[in-house]
Amino acid sequence: MSSESVVTHVVAALAVVIAASYALGALARKLGQPPVVGQLFAGIALGPSLLGLVPGQAYETLFPAQIQPILTSLAQVALVLFLFVVGYELDLGLLRGRRAVTAVSLSGFALPMLMGAGIVLLLPGTFASANGDRPIDATFVLYMAIALSITAVPVLASIIRDQGLGGSGPATIAMASAGVIDALSWPVLAVVLVGGEHGSVRDWVVKAALLVLYVLVMLFGVRPALERWMRRPDTPVSAHLPVAVTLALASAWATNALGLHVIFGALLAGAIMPRRPDGAPDGRLLRPLQDIGGLLLPVFFAVSGMAVKLGGLHSSDLLLLVVICAAAVVSKVGAGTLSARGARLPWRDSLLIGVLLNTRGLTELIVLNVGLQAGVIGPRLYALLVVMALLTTAATGPLIKPLRRADGPPAVPVDLVIDTGKPPGARPERTAETPQ
Repeated sequence: MSSESVVTHVVAALAVVIAASYALGALARKLGQPPVVGQLFAGIALGPSLLGLVPGQAYETLFPAQIQPILTSLAQVALVLFLFVVGYELDLGLLRGRRAVTAVSLSGFALPMLMGAGIVLLLPGTFASANGDRPIDATFVLYMAIALSITAVPVLASIIRDQGLGGSGPATIAMASAGVIDALSWPVLAVVLVGGEHGSVRDWVVKAALLVLYVLVMLFGVRPALERWMRRPDTPVSAHLPVAVTLALASAWATNALGLHVIFGALLAGAIMPRRPDGAPDGRLLRPLQDIGGLLLPVFFAVSGMAVKLGGLHSSDLLLLVVICAAAVVSKVGAGTLSARGARLPWRDSLLIGVLLNTRGLTELIVLNVGLQAGVIGPRLYALLVVMALLTTAATGPLIKPLRRADGPPAVPVDLVIDTGKPPGARPERTAETPQ
C-alpha cells in the first residue's frame, strides 16, 4: 500500500470512528448511560466481533493492517493528553480533614484488591486457561487486584452530573474517594510492570532506581523551572499550552524508555504542573487540553474495542465472567457502603456511595490496555474484563434511581463529612463543603 493510500485510509477510518463514537455516545446518554458505554460499544462494533462478520471484508477494507499502528499511536497520544489532565487535577489534599473520604477511599481500594487477588488464588487453573496458559505468578495476581480496584473519575463525574447529584454529600464523597483510589492504583500498576520484566534482580533494581531518579528530577528540577518560566510577566498564557503538551509527550517517552507505559509519564507531568496560588488548576490551560484529548479519545475507544474478539471466547468463559463481575461489584459496593456507614452516614447514602464507586469505565480500559500491551493478560481475559467494565459502568445509573430521595438528591449531614478534630461528644461546627 502506497503512502498516499495509507493517508486516505487513515482519514476515512478517523471519520468513521469519530462519527460512530459520538453518535453511539449520544444514544447512550439518551438511554440514561454515560457516553463511554456507547463509545466503547462503537469500538467493539467496528472491530472483528461485529464488522468483521459483515460479508465482503468490510472490516479489512476500512481498517487494513497497514493503518493499525497509526491508529494505535493516535490512541496513545489521546491517552497521554487525557492522563496529563488527570494528573493536573489530582488533589491528595482531599484526605485532609475528611473522615468519610479517608475511610471510603482506603477500603474502596484495599477490599477490591484483596478480592481480585483472592479469586485468582482460588481459581488458578480457570484463569490460566482464559489467559492463554500464561503463568499465574505474583505479577498476574497483583494486576488482577488492580483491575478490580479501579474507579473511573471522569465517567463518575458524568454520571453524577446526568443524575442531578452534583453538590450532594454522597456525590462529593464518592468523587473525592475515587480520585484517591486511582491515585493509589497508578503506583501499584507501575510496580506490576517493572516487576513483570523477565530480567535479573539486578536489572529490576537498576530500572527501579532510574525511575526514582526520574521522579526526583521532575519534582526538584523540572517543576521549579516551569514555575519560574510560567510566572514571568512577559510570558503570554498562549505559550503555556505548547509547553504543557511538550512536557506531557516528553515525560511519556521517558517513562516508556524506562520500561513503563507512557501513561505514567503523562500522569507525573500533569502532577508537577504549577497551579494557581489557590492550588487549583489553571482553567485557561485545562480547558484546551480537555478539548484536544476529548476529540482524540474516540480513537482510543475504537482501538480498545477492536481488540475485543468475542468470537474467541469459550463457553466456559461465561462462568469466569460471572465470578469476575460478582467479585468486582460485591467488593466495591460493599467496601464503599460499609466504610461510609462506619463513618456514621445514613444507610441510603452509604449504599449510594458504594454504587457510585462501582463505576469503572474509561480508567479501567486504560489499565486493561496497559496489561494487554505488556503481555500480562491475553485476548480472551482482556475481552472478559472489558465486558465487566461495561456491565459495572452501565449498572450504575439504574442502581442510583431507587436510592435517590423523593425530595431531591441525597445529602448527608455536613458534620459527618468533615472531621473537625473535636473530641467525641463535642458539638461539631457545620461547615459548608463544596464539591471537588
